[in-house]
Amino acid sequence: FTSLRISSLKRHMKTHSDEKRHVCHLCLKAFRTATLLHNHVNVHTGTRPYKCNDCDMAFVTSGELSRHRRYKHTLEKPFKCSVCKYSSVEASKMKRHIRSHTGERPYACDLCSYASKDAYKLKRHMITHSGEKPYECYVCQAKFTQSGTMKIHMLQKHGENVPKYQCPHCSTFIARKSDLGVHLRNLHSYMAVAIKCSYCEAVFHERYALIQHKKTHRNEKRFKCDQCSYICKQ
Repeated sequence: FTSLRISSLKRHMKTHSDEKRHVCHLCLKAFRTATLLHNHVNVHTGTRPYKCNDCDMAFVTSGELSRHRRYKHTLEKPFKCSVCKYSSVEASKMKRHIRSHTGERPYACDLCSYASKDAYKLKRHMITHSGEKPYECYVCQAKFTQSGTMKIHMLQKHGENVPKYQCPHCSTFIARKSDLGVHLRNLHSYMAVAIKCSYCEAVFHERYALIQHKKTHRNEKRFKCDQCSYICKQ
């Protein structure tokens, strides 16, 4: 990170610190900066100081207003991928997209070999270890660990009138056409930068092919202790 202003650098440095000196007087939640606290208090009070000039919407933060204007009014996508034609409204989405080219999975599970390119998917994955089932079918009250599993249940058990879109490359069924597009981009699109298997020398230009290949390594015990005969998978 570089900046022409010292104030911007100081603000950036706080993102690397665990210090949270700014405490909400209503719920005692703490934040790194006064701005984050101010935005949080606005949520409590219902204050939405950032108003859209093109419609009646108003928002808690300036960032929310900027995203709203790009999605609803200007249709601007300022963040552009240097590898393919993808462009995005938000910088965070571009970061996740770039990882589809590099193969980077910075969010790793401490309990198994799962790793994800974004924090939300790791959080969703951790539920599979805790046994928690927060997603409930509103028709029959069956409970599920993940929202995707609940969607499949809804389609199979209660979805007579719900359109089903099948992926042309694998056996996945998806409820919405837009979700099918996301699935195709994430798993079946060609990647100019090949991803190497973390278990062997094989490389792949499609994420789905890599995932299927990795399953062949599932029961391998590759890690050996140099002090005794112990070996393990991870």
